[in-house]
Amino acid sequence: MKFATTRLALLALPLTLGLAACGKKDDAGGPAAQSAAALPTVAPPAGKAWSDVVSKNADGGYVMGNPDAPIKLIEFGSLTCPHCAEFEEKGFPKLRDTYVNSGRVSLEFRNFVRDPFDTTMAMLTHCGSPESFFALTQQVYANQKDIFAKLQPAAKEIQAMNLPPAQMFGVMADKGGLIDFFGARGIARDQAMACLANSKTAEALASDTQTAGDKYTISGTPTFIVNGKNVDVATWEQLEPILQRAGAR
Repeated sequence: MKFATTRLALLALPLTLGLAACGKKDDAGGPAAQSAAALPTVAPPAGKAWSDVVSKNADGGYVMGNPDAPIKLIEFGSLTCPHCAEFEEKGFPKLRDTYVNSGRVSLEFRNFVRDPFDTTMAMLTHCGSPESFFALTQQVYANQKDIFAKLQPAAKEIQAMNLPPAQMFGVMADKGGLIDFFGARGIARDQAMACLANSKTAEALASDTQTAGDKYTISGTPTFIVNGKNVDVATWEQLEPILQRAGAR
C-alpha cells in the first residue's frame, strides 16, 4: 500500500477502523543471520531502570532505554492496528523487562498513522511528558476494542460535520470518549483539547509516516527496524530470536 500522507492527506481518509496495512507477515524474516557475540549488560543510572529513561528525538520517536545501547530497535506501530495491540500484549513486557532493562537494547516507538482516529490518539499520547508516552500507548492498546466500540458509531456523524482539522480532532476525541479515557490517565481536558487543536502535530505525524514508509519500505504495521535494517517480521516470536542473534542474550 502506498502511504500518501503528505501534509494532512490522512484527514481525507474515511473515518473507519479497517485493517488495511495492518497485518502479520507470513515469513520469519528470511534466512537466519550468523549470531554476534553476546553483549554485556549495562548498568542503568542510579535509582532507575533503563525503562524509566525516555526521551523524544528529532524523528518524532520516543526512545526507551540506554541511549548508547548497541542494539537499536525501532517499532513502527499504528494505534488502530489489532496486530500492533497483539504485539504489545505478548511482546512488550518481556522486551522492556528483559532486553531494554539489560542496557543492551533501546526501544524507539514511532507512530505510523493510518487514519484520522489513529492520528487523534497519537496526538493525545504525545500530549504528556516523554515519560508518560509508553504508558499511554500501552493503555490504548490494552483497551483498543473498547475504544473502537465507542469511536466507530461516531464516525459518520463526525465526517458529516466537515470540520477543519483544528476542530475535527477535538470533536472526534470528545464524541468518541477519548477525552474521558485520557483524562482518567493524567491528561486533563483543557490540555487534551489544546494538543488536538495544534494542526502542526498532525502534520508532523503524517509527514513522519510518509518519510519512514519511503525510507524503510514499510508496507504494514507493526514493522521493526534493528540497527537500521527492516527485519520484515511482525510478531514477538519472530523478533526475539533476531535480538538474541544480535547479541542480546
